[in-house]
Amino acid sequence: MHKIVSNFISIQDKIKSETKNNNQNIDIIAVSKTFSIEQINPLIDYGHNHFGENKVQEAITKWKAIKEFNHNIKLHLIGKLQSNKVKFVIPIFDYIHSLDNIKLANKIFNEEKKINKKVKIFIQVNIDNEIQKNGIKKEDLLDFYNYCSKELNLDIIGLMCIPPNNQNSNDHFKEMKDLNSKIKLRHLSMGMSNDYLNAIQNGATFVRIGSKIFGSRD
Repeated sequence: MHKIVSNFISIQDKIKSETKNNNQNIDIIAVSKTFSIEQINPLIDYGHNHFGENKVQEAITKWKAIKEFNHNIKLHLIGKLQSNKVKFVIPIFDYIHSLDNIKLANKIFNEEKKINKKVKIFIQVNIDNEIQKNGIKKEDLLDFYNYCSKELNLDIIGLMCIPPNNQNSNDHFKEMKDLNSKIKLRHLSMGMSNDYLNAIQNGATFVRIGSKIFGSRD
């Protein structure tokens, strides 16, 4: 068995063990950014469908032909999205994890209308009000969600956060769970290679895992 596949199965087993008592359904986003399609292929052949990229041009180069052939592949944009890139993102991506401002929301709405395609979207929350991080402030979240979902009819399926590096992520994950519940959203995108089990304990339904599957990046 290929090392990448055995890494993936090991993570699956840990998640099954974590969720065996609550029937929680977790989607693993294999963060394939910077890895070549040759490195990713064993996981595609194994039958895994959810992959994460953060650079639009790289994603188009790697995935366009594969997605035309394999309609089960779901591509997640997990990095910061500039509004001038939206026209390239909507045709190839199925999920956007980083909606963080009104200008971007309006742009997504316009591009979706142009090609008649709806993308599933997470609102990124700046959970600790970090100056250097993107995301909607907690106090602005409800108004922003209402605008996106009611005025623009965007398919907002949940919230996303990236907790501060130097703190225990558990408190932030708990807070995200509470915010998600208040808006009555079904999904939560949080947790990476180092804290995905903590995220799942706090209601994450999508976890973004790169190095624990593919190994360290160059």
